[in-house]
Amino acid sequence: MRTHLYRGVLALVAALVLSAPAFAQGIVKGKVVDEKNQPVADAKVSISGPARNAETKTNNKGEFVQVGLQSGPYTITVTKDKVGTQQAKVNVTQGTPVEQNFTLGAAPPGGLSAEQKLVQEAAGSAIAALREGRDDEAIAKLNDVIVKLPTCSDCYYNLGLAYTHKQQWPEAETALKKSIELKPTNPDPYNGLANVYNAQKKFDDALAMNAKATELAGSTAGAGGAGNAEATYNQGVVLFNAGKYADAKTQFEAATKADPNNANAFYQLGMTSLNLGQIPEAVAALETFIKIAPNDPKAAQVNGSLPALKQMLPK
Repeated sequence: MRTHLYRGVLALVAALVLSAPAFAQGIVKGKVVDEKNQPVADAKVSISGPARNAETKTNNKGEFVQVGLQSGPYTITVTKDKVGTQQAKVNVTQGTPVEQNFTLGAAPPGGLSAEQKLVQEAAGSAIAALREGRDDEAIAKLNDVIVKLPTCSDCYYNLGLAYTHKQQWPEAETALKKSIELKPTNPDPYNGLANVYNAQKKFDDALAMNAKATELAGSTAGAGGAGNAEATYNQGVVLFNAGKYADAKTQFEAATKADPNNANAFYQLGMTSLNLGQIPEAVAALETFIKIAPNDPKAAQVNGSLPALKQMLPK
């Protein structure tokens, strides 16, 4: 009877593993400055959305990062005493980090030339198209902006994301490398390249990009901070897809410690433990995943699997 049950659980594990995500999780990041364009440290950043609310603060450079968000619309409110308050609405999707910057206490935008205004509007329209999944439109608009503003690192980064969505790997790689050339201290294009290499099973290259992203994220968000948690999680995904489950487990464990609300990290930790035959650890991680994200698309499948897995626990 136990052998029969074990075979059934193995089949269940195989089904679950096939559903593991291959790209990064839902992320919101940005920078907060004052009207003199100086970073605003310790500003309160409140993020409210469909699955859960989150709260963080800006670091000394005015930067913030929040990972582990489910897909959907979110409202971000940034507040700093004696400086000001600003709010913005964003749409989070898995694998496409959303960047939203804020200027507290500033007057409405003005003083731009007609050409600068057109470039700014075109860039905003391109990012909106990217977030809504209109990749071809985003690519066309971003390329148009780059012609007018060839030093726009973020434009190349978003262009790389659009090509990634379309699985046009050479074009994605070229765009992301150009973004790095223009702004080598930004971890985002390194994470983007890791996804590109991961999808092509170039795991050594993917791990190298993740290592660089982890290094840069640690310097911008602080060791153990949300940015570092993102890079650690992504490195675990690459190791998992490469079949290096023991190493992947170490990364996912570190990601859950850096961000205890990171539902995707707990899910992947559970999947990795299953592949290692560590049923108690898998059950614990998956139960935490359900607790954090009961409405996640993967939650129903996990809920259906847990009773069988629990029967495998040592008596």
